[in-house]
Amino acid sequence: MLWAKRMLTLYLRKKVELPTKFTQSLHGIVGFDEKSFLDIHQSGEQITSIRLNPYKTLPHSEIEILKNAVGIPWCENGFYLPQRPSFTLDPLLHAGCYYVQEPSSMFLEQIVKFVLPDHKQGAYKLLDLCAAPGGKSTHLCALFPESLLVVNEVNKLRASILIENLIKWGKENTVVTNNDSSDFNSLPGFFDLILVDAPCSGSGLFRKDEDAIEEWSVSNVEMCAKRQKKILQEIWPCIKEDGYLIYSTCSYSKEEDEEILDWILDKFQCCIVDIPVEKNWGIVISESDKHKAKGYRFFPDHLKGEGFFICCIKKTSPESFYKSKAKKFFVPDRNQKTILEDWIQKSDELGFMLLKDQVHLVPEKWAFDIGLISQTLYLKKAGIYPGSFVAKNLIPDHELSMSNMVSSKIAKESLELPSAINYLRKETPELQFTTTGWALAQYKGMNLGWMKILSNRVNNYYPKEWRILKS
Repeated sequence: MLWAKRMLTLYLRKKVELPTKFTQSLHGIVGFDEKSFLDIHQSGEQITSIRLNPYKTLPHSEIEILKNAVGIPWCENGFYLPQRPSFTLDPLLHAGCYYVQEPSSMFLEQIVKFVLPDHKQGAYKLLDLCAAPGGKSTHLCALFPESLLVVNEVNKLRASILIENLIKWGKENTVVTNNDSSDFNSLPGFFDLILVDAPCSGSGLFRKDEDAIEEWSVSNVEMCAKRQKKILQEIWPCIKEDGYLIYSTCSYSKEEDEEILDWILDKFQCCIVDIPVEKNWGIVISESDKHKAKGYRFFPDHLKGEGFFICCIKKTSPESFYKSKAKKFFVPDRNQKTILEDWIQKSDELGFMLLKDQVHLVPEKWAFDIGLISQTLYLKKAGIYPGSFVAKNLIPDHELSMSNMVSSKIAKESLELPSAINYLRKETPELQFTTTGWALAQYKGMNLGWMKILSNRVNNYYPKEWRILKS
């Protein structure tokens, strides 16, 4: 029955017709071959890939889904999987050990490595403007361990998904904002690098999302191009002099890609950055009509990945740096400090701030800048929320369990796969525990969340809204 359903799905995919006006609009674009392009869209081929979290490392032999996986050439921690597993039933996904991401978009790493070769040690201020669901945000977070990363999403529902993925990623150097691009105009010259993965017509995702085919139209492309220009104009002043804008879309349309590049070069003082690309990767280097500005196109019939466009622009005009009084940070009382010392490590490197009357832990070296941001933007998340203080105790939050700042003194209980799945379903793992009190539920040494072990029962503190529902 399952085999018949899969065959029916493949048959229906082969019958999908791309809009004639769409394919006509691609004629003349370097790298476009209509026959092979249509063939790959009708083949039913599906690419599955993941990117590992460098802050939660396991030997590859311990990650079951990496069996027979092949590395993605432009991403150090990216892998093509031989088939799509049941990610929902893999505890390592819930532990934040990897992110399921489309491979073409991982080319972001090559740009970062070229323009900021000291990215792993450097202290930069970064903004991912259109960030949900979090693929590129977690990638930037992985590439810039010592930097401050502001991730923004204007849609409140999508912002919640973004927060969930960043909590699982577990790094304390991120701030999540929920703002329109125009709200950032009070931060001129603030960011060293801004990524705008712009809202677009979505033609690059036709293989993954057939609904996008129905929604595509010439007028939608034109509307998206106008919106992209508006976003770029509003965010441009926030880039410091000699800072970088990385612009990307999942669209094939020149109006949203090369013509945007020409518009940027006409509008602002800047230059295009040429990124080295290995010829055997199959990435097409395109040029805009007017300024011959280089962008990088991904065609699914040239490589293993979906349609994508990305480019890098360096700002050359001077910009006044943002100067203002930062918001005063919260100073915890002696009791709170004493409590936290039992739960977290490296507490001397952390600053404390109040967000919605809750104490959050942020890197001390970025406390001033986060204070500046909080003066002008709506913060949804900052650093790590450790939990709530009750009398002389801490009720730990799931966010703390997902971070790498948990003290080594905290008790841990290792769960085998069936018990780990039960825990993630918010059921009670059936095990004989070796301790009482608060403990971390772990799978293969990776934290899944909190349990409170009592003499006669175990309380499962996994977030109800995140629990596994799949049988």
